[in-house]
Amino acid sequence: MAVSQEIELSGHIIDSGIMTQLFDKVMDMGGNFEILIFDIGKKKADPSHARLRIAAANREKLRSILSELHRLGARPLEEKDVHIVAAEGDRILPKGFYSTTNHPTEIKFSGEWIPVDSIEMDCTIIVDRHEKTARCLPLGKLKKGDYVVVGEQGVLVHYPERPREQTSFEFMHGTVSSERPIETLIAKIAREILEVHRSGGKIVLVGGPAIIHTGAAKSVAEMIRKGYINVVLAGNALATHDIEYNLFGTSLGMDISTGKPVFGGHKNHFYAISEIIRAGSIRNAVEKGQVTGGIMYECIRNNVPFVLAGSIRDDGPLPEVITDTMAAQDAMRRELKGCNMVLMVATLLHSVAVGNCLPSSVKTICVDINPASLTKLMDRGTEQAIGIVSDAGTFFPLLAKQLEIQSTGKR
Repeated sequence: MAVSQEIELSGHIIDSGIMTQLFDKVMDMGGNFEILIFDIGKKKADPSHARLRIAAANREKLRSILSELHRLGARPLEEKDVHIVAAEGDRILPKGFYSTTNHPTEIKFSGEWIPVDSIEMDCTIIVDRHEKTARCLPLGKLKKGDYVVVGEQGVLVHYPERPREQTSFEFMHGTVSSERPIETLIAKIAREILEVHRSGGKIVLVGGPAIIHTGAAKSVAEMIRKGYINVVLAGNALATHDIEYNLFGTSLGMDISTGKPVFGGHKNHFYAISEIIRAGSIRNAVEKGQVTGGIMYECIRNNVPFVLAGSIRDDGPLPEVITDTMAAQDAMRRELKGCNMVLMVATLLHSVAVGNCLPSSVKTICVDINPASLTKLMDRGTEQAIGIVSDAGTFFPLLAKQLEIQSTGKR
């Protein structure tokens, strides 16, 4: 016997493509919809409102469909307070717990709508009953007695809408293509970076060692020195090869200036790690004058925080590398707090990890020579990312050049 439920949506639901996604979800999942009310905004700034009846073959199927529509911002006509359950132990979730999206979210508690702080995807929502606050919490941080939101009742997701004004991010939103005018796109990104920089915003670089291998290190160091990069998130490899390049002029034993292998150069990154360990830290090596340039040098000299997250593949590692994965996550989350833009360049695993910690409101640019890496990032939930198919050695020098042109007018 068919069952149904009425839902409603409000906002810029047409030009943002939300209604189209809703119709597709319902039909793809074998349900039916009936439009009961559809008030369309008459001007660009006017919101629209829709009420629909969603039907399915049985209650379980209907619940599945409504769960998907909930993530698009759909809500029942009468919203009740959230249902909360105390965790029975550390890192033990109650059955049916609510799993977050990375979109701005509110919950209804004691008859009031309150925002969920620190939103990111695939986490829980914890409610402080006395303070009447809610926050997003990763599973690993859950403590016995924490009150966890269970089910979707009383949870409202604000799905991202198309901006009313055209921006560089709107122009390029949500697609990956190698057939784009790369210099034009980079000019638009430079404009966005300058806007964030001038407004006192925070720009984060998530970088892989290919930045060094392809000769882009000088351009990145320049951007850090000029204040266009405010945080660096990377692994042992980027820092190691950056320091190797400064000490020996090589990266993975290849002379960056000539592109030719150096005899015995395959040992240079080991020497680089060893010298930093001898100094005690990257900071000590910079302050003693052993490291005289590069990305890590500029971070130290300009007080730009960095997080180096270790992996199973690491040599050494360098003293500042955080080898505890959970501790590295915590450090990344601290530095990502309040960021306005993230550049992810030539590092799939770090990009996915950082993307999982970002709210959908953060402007995100992912650059990789492999289109599949960009698609995978978006498929993992970072739908707001702009994918640019390019190598780091092309991207960063062009970006640094555009920043110089647009900030000074000099060509």
